[in-house]
Amino acid sequence: MNDNRVPRDFYARDPEEQQLFLTDTWCDHCQQLGLGMRDPEEYELFGMIFIEGKCCQCGEAVLTELTEDEFDDE
Repeated sequence: MNDNRVPRDFYARDPEEQQLFLTDTWCDHCQQLGLGMRDPEEYELFGMIFIEGKCCQCGEAVLTELTEDEFDDE
């Protein structure tokens, strides 16, 4: 297993899927859902896929871990 980030292309995703990830977020700092994310970076780490950005309200880091549930809907 590789413990280094492996960059992935967030913008290679379907535009509707991108929009979902950018709007359907949870901010741990604001303790609120759906505030949005900006500056997304997608990467693989320890065999898991993450999308990380900044909360549109407070600017703190927002991290989404993609689970198999997300892939099952495709």
